[in-house]
Amino acid sequence: MYSFKNDYSEGAHPKILQGLIETNLVQEAGYGEDSFTLQAIDLIKEKMENTDVDIHLLSGGTQTNLTAISAFLRPHEAAIAPASGHIFVHETGAIEATGHKVVTIDTEDGKLTPAYIQQVLDEHTDEHMVKPKLVYISNSTEIGSIYQKSELQELKSFCANHNLLLFLDGARLGSALCADNNDLQLSDLPNLVDAFYIGGTKNGALLGEALVIVREDLKADFRYHIKQKGALLAKGRLLGIQFLELFRDDLFFELAEHANKMAGLLREGLQKENIEFLIDSPTNQIFPILPNERIQKLQKNYAFIVWSKFDAERSTIRLVTSWATKEEAVHQFLKDIKA
Repeated sequence: MYSFKNDYSEGAHPKILQGLIETNLVQEAGYGEDSFTLQAIDLIKEKMENTDVDIHLLSGGTQTNLTAISAFLRPHEAAIAPASGHIFVHETGAIEATGHKVVTIDTEDGKLTPAYIQQVLDEHTDEHMVKPKLVYISNSTEIGSIYQKSELQELKSFCANHNLLLFLDGARLGSALCADNNDLQLSDLPNLVDAFYIGGTKNGALLGEALVIVREDLKADFRYHIKQKGALLAKGRLLGIQFLELFRDDLFFELAEHANKMAGLLREGLQKENIEFLIDSPTNQIFPILPNERIQKLQKNYAFIVWSKFDAERSTIRLVTSWATKEEAVHQFLKDIKA
């Protein structure tokens, strides 16, 4: 059984494990004030060409989203998200559990535009409703699409003009930045959003996300919020060492490029078999549409998610490749599709 179910089935890249082993007996300060974390933060700032941001390392995406969003919002304020957004679909109501409603919008490609956001603003007009304050987007999105620089510029301008915060979930940011048709660089993001995070869990780390806070009035007392949400690790070095390894020699981008390359091989092979796709995804998640009978046969040897019913005879499946996906496994999957 080979898994295309997600991009965190494997443990961690050997360089990360080696880094953890080599530093294992070094005594360090706790709670993210160790030398490894401080070096990692400085290195990420250097890669972003921006020293004015605040960076905090947390253990996972849901934890990062709920800690950040709940800290950024006042009690009566809400987040706007696509209906496919992770904070709405796959986080067990974590944001709502902190007292903040998630207002959703149906989109075809998983992305938000100013026109979509305006619809929500037009419907929430007074104190009898929650007040939309934060716009949540992800790059890549939950269905593999990515934002172009011009799209983020439009969103940023709209949010600034309407006193909204723009927050980007970067659980799969590596895959988005390494996509063939991407025109964004990591250094662009501080100028385009108010806060975002760089996902390590889904890109070769054992665990960890690097939250980047750009907007000045969101920075104050953020470590208090991390501690209150149970996210301030005593052994914060575990996160720092991993991000130091990921960004020391651009391993972060190397791993994302491999994941995208493996997804590209799958995509090309399926296209040769005249298989349709739910969406044209350039990242490490692809969504082919297959006959239900064929899906059942494939499930005997492969793990993947049946994403949605397409029609009476066919369903969409999600295939996800990772930093560790073997090329021979991709070729075998394509052979089995033909068979």
